[in-house]
Amino acid sequence: MRVERGERDDQTGRLGDDFEGLDPEDPEVQAFAAHRDRMQRPNSEATVEGMLRGVDDFAQSANRADGHRRLVAVLVVALILLGVLYTVWNALAFVINTFVG
Repeated sequence: MRVERGERDDQTGRLGDDFEGLDPEDPEVQAFAAHRDRMQRPNSEATVEGMLRGVDDFAQSANRADGHRRLVAVLVVALILLGVLYTVWNALAFVINTFVG
C-alpha cells in the first residue's frame, strides 16, 4: 500500500506531513508513529475505556519487552493475580462463614 505525499494512511491514521520523505513501509517509521500516537492520545483514566486503554498499552509494551523488563512485567502481573486470588478467597470464606457457621 503506497501512501502519497500529504495523504494519511487510512489503516493507521498515523502518517502525514510529519513523515514526509520517510518510507511508510519501514517498521521503524511505523513504530515511531505508533509511539507518537500513544503520546498524543488524550488519556482519561476516569472512564472504563481509559482504564482498558492503559491495560492494553501495558500488555503491548510487555509483549515488546525483552530480558529483565519482561521478567518485571510478568512479576507485576503475577502479583496482581495473587492479590485478586487472595481477595476472592477471603470473600468466599466470609460468605461461607456468614451463612454456614
